[in-house]
This record gives sequence, structure tokens and C-alpha cells, in this order.
Amino acid sequence: MILRCVRDARAHVRRAATLRFVTALRNLAIVLAIAAAVAFLPGGGTSAAVVLAVLSTLILVSFVLIAARMYREHLSDIYGLGDVWRGVLYGALGLLVLAMAARPRLFETSGGTVAWIAVVAAAAYALYLCWRRYRQYG
Repeated sequence: MILRCVRDARAHVRRAATLRFVTALRNLAIVLAIAAAVAFLPGGGTSAAVVLAVLSTLILVSFVLIAARMYREHLSDIYGLGDVWRGVLYGALGLLVLAMAARPRLFETSGGTVAWIAVVAAAAYALYLCWRRYRQYG
């Protein structure tokens, strides 16, 4: 009886390992097919740019939806911070969005890179102060 259980467990482990291997091979074949289509089909680079733009938009939309849900779930906590700290929170988040939007242009110069790092550090520190305030009186 015990030997049968051990045999069944080993067979299950082998089947699971085989399934993972087949899944990995399938995923590799899909990636290689897409790469071949981009490399060898006419207009493949344009198609890849369109797919990349669609995927980037979907990722951005998902971030916005997650942020909206988090805002709705923690609305009472946010209003519990008070007007000043809520302003600091919104300002820091706005500063981060602005820094991310300006990042490609700011990284063209060393001064812009330093300015970007300073803005992101200031926003992160403001978020930290808001979090401390929330934990202190929450």
C-alpha cells in the first residue's frame, strides 16, 4: 500500500515536470514565431511598434484602474490625514507623475538627470512623511 502511494506520487511529480517543460517549450516557440514575423515579414517592424503601443496603453490603463481602486478603498484614511497632509500627498504623487513624463527629456543631459533624481527623492520623502503621519495618528 505504501509503495503504491510512493509510486503514484513519483508519477505525479514526473507528469508535473513534463507539463512544465512542454509549457516552456510552447512559450519559447511563440516568442520565436513572433520574432521571425517581425524580422522577415514586410512591415514587421511597424506591426511590432503597434503591438508595443497597445501593450503599453493596456499597462497604463491597468495602473490607473488600480490607483482608482486604491483611492476608493482608502478614501477615509486619506481624508483622515487632514487638508495639509492630503495636499502634500497629492503634490508628491503629481510630482512623481510629472517626473516620469519628463524622464526621457531630462536624461539627455547630466543636469537633467540630477534634477530628475532630486525631484523623485523629494517626492519619495514627502510620501514617507505622509505615511509617517498616517501611522502616527491612524
